[in-house]
Amino acid sequence: MTTPLTAGNARVKEARKLSRRSVRAERRLFLVDGPKAVGAALAAGAGVREVFATPTATDRYDDLAAAARRSGAAWTLVDDRALASLSDAVTPPGVVGVCDLVDVPLESVLSDAGPSGASTVVICADVRDPGNAGTIIRTADAAGAAAVVLAGHSVDPHNAKTVRATVGSLFHLPVALTADVAGAVAAAQAAGLLVLAADGAGETDLFDADPLLGGRVAWLFGNEAWGLPAELAELADHRVRIPIRGAAESLNLATAAAVCLFAGARAQRP
Repeated sequence: MTTPLTAGNARVKEARKLSRRSVRAERRLFLVDGPKAVGAALAAGAGVREVFATPTATDRYDDLAAAARRSGAAWTLVDDRALASLSDAVTPPGVVGVCDLVDVPLESVLSDAGPSGASTVVICADVRDPGNAGTIIRTADAAGAAAVVLAGHSVDPHNAKTVRATVGSLFHLPVALTADVAGAVAAAQAAGLLVLAADGAGETDLFDADPLLGGRVAWLFGNEAWGLPAELAELADHRVRIPIRGAAESLNLATAAAVCLFAGARAQRP
């Protein structure tokens, strides 16, 4: 068997630099942690360049190793310390891939949503928490959304914690990045999508919103801490509130997104 690379190996060191956003942006590469995420990337043809794996993980995930080699990706043995240096998981799963960034231009996301019929795009404004961003991407995937847009000062979807929170969904639907939230809203409207702002003070109750949800929709969600600023909510075609029946002050961002997206999925059923 080939001797596993150590944490001091130059290839391992170079891969480790991808933990920094600036390096990811420069090289257009990121780390994919865990067999499920690497498998999803391979299945999606997402450009897996190399997979680092411990000998134990190589024996355990022999089908994954075979799939990586069929795709043209190198399968590189590393020791436990080297693998741990590439993973931020408390208990590293033994497999870390190096993959091409998956973000796509905003214009392609909106055009791929289709000119007619029912489809949903999610626009997140200034979502900072990696777990929330990843969960929203996962939820959008589960609800059948066409795409997710991370706008403003949102977290990098290629951040290790975000990638892990998507549980592979990052490779199932397009994700676009843009610094301009207002521009993303305007572009969605120009593409024929009805923009609905999720707003606790919205004039439309989600339970009464079916007439709005049945067509092409872009949901606009705000930040975890301060929600959606009034100036952004006013850009939407409608502001929709989730009815709170109990004493809770509000729902957290990921839960609110799930409620809205599945309400849309129900309204869009054939």
